[in-house]
Amino acid sequence: MRLFITGGAGFIGSNFIRHILSEHRGHHIVNFDKLTYAGNLENLSDLADDSNYSFVKGDICDRSAVDDAITGADAVINFAAESHVDRSIERATEFITTNVSGTQTLLDAARAARVSRFLQISTDEVMGSCAEGEYFTEDSPLCPNSPYAASKTAAEHFVRAAHVTFGLDVVTTRASNNYGPFQFPEKLIPLMISNALEDKKLPVYGDGLNTRDWLYVEDCCRAIDLVLHKGESGTVYNIGSRAEKTNLDVVRTLLDLVGKPHSLITFVTDRLGHDRRYATDPTRIETEFGWSPRETFESGIAKTVSWYRENSSWVERARSGDYREYYERMYGNR
Repeated sequence: MRLFITGGAGFIGSNFIRHILSEHRGHHIVNFDKLTYAGNLENLSDLADDSNYSFVKGDICDRSAVDDAITGADAVINFAAESHVDRSIERATEFITTNVSGTQTLLDAARAARVSRFLQISTDEVMGSCAEGEYFTEDSPLCPNSPYAASKTAAEHFVRAAHVTFGLDVVTTRASNNYGPFQFPEKLIPLMISNALEDKKLPVYGDGLNTRDWLYVEDCCRAIDLVLHKGESGTVYNIGSRAEKTNLDVVRTLLDLVGKPHSLITFVTDRLGHDRRYATDPTRIETEFGWSPRETFESGIAKTVSWYRENSSWVERARSGDYREYYERMYGNR
C-alpha cells in the first residue's frame, strides 16, 4: 500500500510511521507535514534514507499542495492537528483552520484522487467528561468541552458526511491519552519528567484529581494499524488501555521513578473547562481484532522515563524558542 500520512512528524504520527515501516515493509509512506512547533523531523531522522519513506513539507489546508502529494495514495491517515487544549483556550482560530478546514480539504482531495480509505485520527475528548462508573463507547454522545475538542468533533462530522454523502470509505479512531517517546514537552508526562530531572517545580492543575486513561503510544499504533487494514467502513473505534490514573498519581509515579521528592509538586490554577474524567471502553476493537495493550501503565511509564533520560538533547532542542515563551505564558503567573 501507498500511505499518505499527514502530521507524521508529530508524536503519534512519527511513532506510527516507525511501526508501519517495521511491520509492513511492502508499504510506502509519504509523510506530509507543515512542521509547526510540535512537528519535528528529528523524530524520523534515521529514516531519511529508507526507500519506502519520503517527506513532503506542506499544509493540509493547501489543496494544491495536497493534490500534488496525494497522487497514487491508497489510503490517507490524518494525524495532522492542533492538539493542545491550553493553546486552544488561548486562541482557537488555528484549531478551526487546521482541524476542521484542513480535514475537509483532505476529504475533498481524497475523493478526487480516488483514495481507497480515509482514516481520521480523533480523540476521546470529543465525548466530553465521563461520569464516575460510566465509560465512553463509540455510540456515546459527542459533547466537547474545549475549543480543541470542539474542532475535533466538527472534523468527525465532516468525515462522516463524506461517507454518507459521497460513499467515501472512512474509519475513525478515538484514542485515550497517549504517552511515550517523542512527545512534545508541553504535554503532562514529558513536561513532568523534564522538570523533575532538572529539579524544577512540577505544575499540577487544580487538585490534581482529574483522571485519564493512559495508553502507551506503540499500543495505540498497533490499534490504528488494525483499523486501517481491517476496520469496517463508516465505523468508529475506541482505543483505550483500561488504565485510569489521576494526574497526581501519574506525577507521583514519575517522581518516584526519577528519584525526586514529591515536594517538587506545585498546584496551579486549574484549566478553564477542565474535563474531570476520561474513560474509554475499547470492547469493539478488542473483540473484532483481538487487540489489547502489550504495556501496562507501569511498564510503559518506565520505558518512557528511560527514553527521556537517554534523549535529554532532544528534549532541550524541543523546549527552545517558541516553547519557552509559551511555557511562561501558561505557568509563569500561576
